[in-house]
Amino acid sequence: MSRKEVIALEVVLLIWGVRDEVLRKLPIKGYWLYGEYDFIAVLSFENNEKLEEFKRELYHLIGSEKFKIYPVKYSARNSLHS
Repeated sequence: MSRKEVIALEVVLLIWGVRDEVLRKLPIKGYWLYGEYDFIAVLSFENNEKLEEFKRELYHLIGSEKFKIYPVKYSARNSLHS
């Protein structure tokens, strides 16, 4: 019998201080905001490594200190296979 864990991670992404033409290049779907923040999205990741990879890509696209990621859901599901 083997045990398999599936980790689900859901986060809210906030972006500010980024020009519209850069926001259009984002590889995600979200909502444009006008005010303190420029963009908001709810994203799901399979695990923390995928989230960290996304953060690195975002850093290279828009730079540092221009986004914040808040985890809102973190769950683990176990399934057993014979």
